[in-house]
Amino acid sequence: MSFLEKPQRNVDLTAYDGKIPVHYKYTLGLAGDKFFTAIKKDGKFVGTHCEECDVIYSPPAIYCERCFASLEDSWVELPSSGTVVAFTVVTEDDQGKELHCPQVIAAIQLDGADNVFIHRVCDCCIEDLGIGVRVQATFKPKKERKGTLDDIEYFEIATE
Repeated sequence: MSFLEKPQRNVDLTAYDGKIPVHYKYTLGLAGDKFFTAIKKDGKFVGTHCEECDVIYSPPAIYCERCFASLEDSWVELPSSGTVVAFTVVTEDDQGKELHCPQVIAAIQLDGADNVFIHRVCDCCIEDLGIGVRVQATFKPKKERKGTLDDIEYFEIATE
């Protein structure tokens, strides 16, 4: 089944456990392309809305994970603010070397979205961060954006 084909039943999907040391580049796909283009050009988040389930996905999905309805024509704009639903403090890099400055990585539910977005939270004391804390995205200047996740410099605690 290609990524453009719509799964008809969840029993048709298969997964295999294993550890294969493969390095690859992930293609954005249709939804990812539109998501990162909106960030690059306009400094804003977009998502897709399933009218049948009343669910908003951001990062967007091309079909609803619950009912498999097509979401290709159901784009919505979302604010760049959200709520921390989980977070962790990273003290080592992926090679096990200690970081000079620990990084905070959070699962953020953007306002209006039903799924979460994983990104860095900066410019805050770790003691000030917690579940339920409101955050705001900070984007790179437009001329520096490349259409990648790094176009979002970080999220910071919102001053509402």
